[in-house]
Amino acid sequence: MEQAIRTGLADLGLLEQVPAQAPEQLAEYGRLLLVKNQVMNLTAITDPDQVVKLHMLDCAALLKYAEFSGKRLIDVGTGAGFPGMVLKILVPSLEVVLLDSLNKRLDWLGEVASTLGLTGVSTCHARAEEQALQPGWRDSFDLATARAVASLELLGELCLPYVKVGGRFLSMKSVDCGEELQRAESGLRLLGGVLRPHSDYTIPGTEVTHRVVTVEKVRPTPKGYPRRWTKIQKSPLVNRG
Repeated sequence: MEQAIRTGLADLGLLEQVPAQAPEQLAEYGRLLLVKNQVMNLTAITDPDQVVKLHMLDCAALLKYAEFSGKRLIDVGTGAGFPGMVLKILVPSLEVVLLDSLNKRLDWLGEVASTLGLTGVSTCHARAEEQALQPGWRDSFDLATARAVASLELLGELCLPYVKVGGRFLSMKSVDCGEELQRAESGLRLLGGVLRPHSDYTIPGTEVTHRVVTVEKVRPTPKGYPRRWTKIQKSPLVNRG
């Protein structure tokens, strides 16, 4: 696993930019994931080679499209820690908050961070739309990430409230999300964000191409957002015309 990670990072042009211990830590993370996955549903991908490519290298590619060093990041709906934990391993100066609604996953991620000797990484057990209303959380992060399957018009309302003006929300999407971006554009503007040119990349060793959608926060999110989850689902902020 470690050698495959080294090769993949080199193919991405990132190997010389990350700490020497990062490939070994990512490999250990992958092994811990597969062991825990036998008793907890963390991933549908169970082949070690595919874990390297479709999880580790997929997340690592984000380093090509944003500056993470010394930043503060919230990973919304982190699940098994993707991409937040991978980015933390690759950029130790990054302060990471892993947010998820399932506490069992967060407990395991805390164990992983301890096993790998990581500092500056914390977990938050909460619903994203509720935690964003708490003091100290709103408009306070340099970066927000989401690798969830929800559409951008929903993710934008969950993630943008956390981002400070001048910061960015990075959403990991498939390359066929063009119509989704068009639907979400006006809602993102309402929330204080502006879509920036997206970036496509192919995961090393695969024919899988993914897209990084970048939303820059240009003004504070108005009061009243995010709304309750039922309201977000029922009335998403989409282009009407």
